[in-house]
Amino acid sequence: MNKRIITIERQYGSGGSNIGKLVAEKLGVNYYHRAVLEKTAEKFGLAPEHLESAEENVPTSFLYSLMISANPTRSAADSLPLSDRVFLAESEIIRNLAAGEHSFVLVGRCGNYILEECGCFSVYIYSNKEDRLKRAVEEYGIEPKKAESTIKKFDKRRETFYNVNTGKLWQDKEQYSLCLNSGELGDELCADIIVKAFQEYNSGQK
Repeated sequence: MNKRIITIERQYGSGGSNIGKLVAEKLGVNYYHRAVLEKTAEKFGLAPEHLESAEENVPTSFLYSLMISANPTRSAADSLPLSDRVFLAESEIIRNLAAGEHSFVLVGRCGNYILEECGCFSVYIYSNKEDRLKRAVEEYGIEPKKAESTIKKFDKRRETFYNVNTGKLWQDKEQYSLCLNSGELGDELCADIIVKAFQEYNSGQK
């Protein structure tokens, strides 16, 4: 079965988003990451910032609970926690993308789980702590004294969101087609390896 879509899960500070962009450029396909969040926010009629923490957080929302209590006429579906509703909406958007495009690169959003039946080529990007701290400070603009806590916070959010919604373990490397250490290899080489592996796999399936 050809794996026409590349999905990337990544540790915070590993450069997974940048690697995903490089892969998309090398293959000449679309790249989706924040655009999925923006499409979801538009569907909810909210600013993306209001959903950003909810989509990678535990399935509770104090803000959304207040909204529900203020409007008890909402339907049962509307009464789901905001993070659950975000996941369902993002899943629909991602599946629609897969139905409308032959190939693309998707970063995050439990892509390998949502598109499992499409035969996606799933990648996990990780790195050592020192390189992740360096990237967080130098590329993401995180204050040095807050870098370690920021890494832990975002990794925990991503792990919880993934584990809760998929029933799988985010860091279980056995579920991915390819796992790469960006600290050892660098972004450019990681992208080249992904492209090569993706193309070689699909050529072997013809």
